[in-house]
Amino acid sequence: MLSTAKHLRALLATDQPVIGLMATDHAWPFLVEICQRGGLDYLVVDAEHGDFSDELISHLCQVGRLANFPVLVRTISCDESVIRRTLGLGPCGILLPCVESTEQLDQVGNAARMPPRGTRRPGGKGNYWLDDFQYDTWKSDFEDRLIVIPQIESRAGVANVAAIAAHALVTAVGLGPYDLSADLGCCWNPDDGEFQRTLAHIKQAADQVDKKVWAGCDGPALRAQGYSFLWLGTATTLLTNAITRSVQEITHADRQTD
Repeated sequence: MLSTAKHLRALLATDQPVIGLMATDHAWPFLVEICQRGGLDYLVVDAEHGDFSDELISHLCQVGRLANFPVLVRTISCDESVIRRTLGLGPCGILLPCVESTEQLDQVGNAARMPPRGTRRPGGKGNYWLDDFQYDTWKSDFEDRLIVIPQIESRAGVANVAAIAAHALVTAVGLGPYDLSADLGCCWNPDDGEFQRTLAHIKQAADQVDKKVWAGCDGPALRAQGYSFLWLGTATTLLTNAITRSVQEITHADRQTD
């Protein structure tokens, strides 16, 4: 944990682009190496929407741990049992869906931290981040390095975003643009005025406490707007787009020879 999460945190402390990928519809262990070879900085495994087994997620996290490449998991909720189970699979960080209050983050912190600060019951592949199981090691090498990204996906989350961003557990603030647009009543109209003002408000809240905003998928446009913690889309979408471009290039060349 110390080197992998520390490295990602160090990147986030700069203004350079930190770019990753989401695995939602499809994931396999070799995807971690593909991301690393492709120059990406992290991978998020989507356990909220993906139909992945715990065994597969554990294998993805294992490859990331051995390759010193950050693999995070999006949980299905902030419930303490979910957080404990997810951390037992071995990610170096978690993406939390639809966070609306600091109380939810307190709950996550309680589940993630060992006594006396929390109620963590360590076990599983999460233990493999550590050289020993002393409390000081848990705190310095796991708890203090854990990447935690709460997603703002509702009006309630927007109303409390300043407090959420300032919470000590939070590494960066995540956008959930599709769900947020639905809650704002403009699903899916990314150019809607209220939606754009809401995104600006979220970014301002994060900026005020020197934390990045995790955003996707139009990397160049988001970068031009001052975002640096980016994700390119899902593995399935990028693969589909690449295949489509290749087919179009071939058919275009074929038409030119007719």
